[in-house]
Amino acid sequence: MPRSTALTLRFVQLFVGLFLYGASTALQVRAVVGVSSWTVLTEGLENVVPWSFGVITVVSSGVILLFWIPLRQKPGIGTLLNALAIGPSADLVLWLVPTPSELLGRVLLFVAGLVLLAVATAFYIGAGFGTGARDGLMVGLHERLGWPVWVARTVIEVSVVIVGWFLGGDVGAGTVVAAFAIGPMVQPLMPVFRRFPWSPERTRATTPVQEARVAAASEVA
Repeated sequence: MPRSTALTLRFVQLFVGLFLYGASTALQVRAVVGVSSWTVLTEGLENVVPWSFGVITVVSSGVILLFWIPLRQKPGIGTLLNALAIGPSADLVLWLVPTPSELLGRVLLFVAGLVLLAVATAFYIGAGFGTGARDGLMVGLHERLGWPVWVARTVIEVSVVIVGWFLGGDVGAGTVVAAFAIGPMVQPLMPVFRRFPWSPERTRATTPVQEARVAAASEVA
């Protein structure tokens, strides 16, 4: 496959993955049974600043990227597009999808959002353009401070859930389910989305450090 064609298809994969990521987040919000950790924080911030969910997502991504500086993380084009694209797609789906009136409908919507989140994560990471701002924060703590990935992930997520809950974010059963389920759901999907003919892994070898980054990023919630 020509390099230009492969690059174009990788960008398509990236944009599809980012759109689905924002859509999955919106579905969890509309389910109202508890949302994943970073979404708790975003919902809490909605009670503090007069911005939409999507705008807060974009602005908070920019703030998080500032923490990359002391951690010596280098953003890729995927990192920047992640920061800019997920918020608008979440706002669009929030506008299109109402909250179901029945509990069963809300639970099914949450499950759909969780599955879509796992697919979207593997999809955009598999494009090979870099991790998102939140993913990279976890990777940076792992690489710079020597913390195990699970420790870095736990510290970050517990912190944002506490702050988000204090500000009025939606903490519930879904928050716990997402925390424990998303990692195991993403991990088996990663190889699938790295086997496309245009995938970077098909055309170049990856180093152990790169493999560690992918493995760490796939554990986001």
